[in-house]
Amino acid sequence: MPRTAQKVDELADEGEHMTDALATVLDVAEEQGTVSWSDVSDEMTSGEWGRLIEKGVLVDADGNGFVIDDPEGTRDALDEADPTAMTDSVDFSFTTYDKMAVATVFVMMIGYAVNPVRTLVGQTLNIVLGPLESVLPFYLVILVLAVLTGLFSALVQDNLMNAEIMAGYREQTQKLKERREKAKERGDDEELQKIQEEQMAMMSENLDVFKAQFRPMIWIMSFTIPVFLWMYWIVRDLGVTVASPVIVYPLAGEVSSWTTGILGPIEAWIVWYALISMSFGQVMRKALNVQTSPSG
Repeated sequence: MPRTAQKVDELADEGEHMTDALATVLDVAEEQGTVSWSDVSDEMTSGEWGRLIEKGVLVDADGNGFVIDDPEGTRDALDEADPTAMTDSVDFSFTTYDKMAVATVFVMMIGYAVNPVRTLVGQTLNIVLGPLESVLPFYLVILVLAVLTGLFSALVQDNLMNAEIMAGYREQTQKLKERREKAKERGDDEELQKIQEEQMAMMSENLDVFKAQFRPMIWIMSFTIPVFLWMYWIVRDLGVTVASPVIVYPLAGEVSSWTTGILGPIEAWIVWYALISMSFGQVMRKALNVQTSPSG
């Protein structure tokens, strides 16, 4: 029975078309005792028929057609199989809060080009961050904010990122690719047509995967963009309060102004923030064992 359940599960992983094919063969076999290709050729492709034989679900009945190996176990496993579990068990719709976060990010991004928006965001955040900036050297202010944004990003990814969805979609795509190659080798045009239809159906799942990746990114941006915009406002518009010691960068050497270009036009404060944020965020993701991409 466990071996039968494993075979059925593996067929279900290939898609709903295989569970449908197995159900068709099982019904005919239970009704007639045996089943042959002519009995089911109108209901399934030759590729699906061959796959059932290859998996050992269908076995030869001494030249009198085929029978189901362990029909009772196959029926029980088929009733429990869920070939669409990857998408049916997950709600991909955006909540009201998600939509509010998208709107916030959009408004904040306008601030980089529109001075009144940048000033409004800068002055608002300055109520909280201003005391910190007034007593610490600016490189320490950037360090603190980079650590906070890195920590926030790791926590959001840990709670909202569903790597299993991406892994399941990639595995499903890979199996379709393998089936296509085998069908081409056999010259099975009917199976190729079936695969083409399944790939078209997967386009909607592709949108779901995009949503699964996009949602945590929006929440991360809703926190990091205002912070980054405040630093931009301080450096470019208001001016740094505490005179910072000279900053020394590898290769670039001593830098006396935060607006000095380090990597081409990329200014010193941006490079410093990016280095701290990315490195600390990576440490936090390792510590929390956050999976940001499918494994395997």
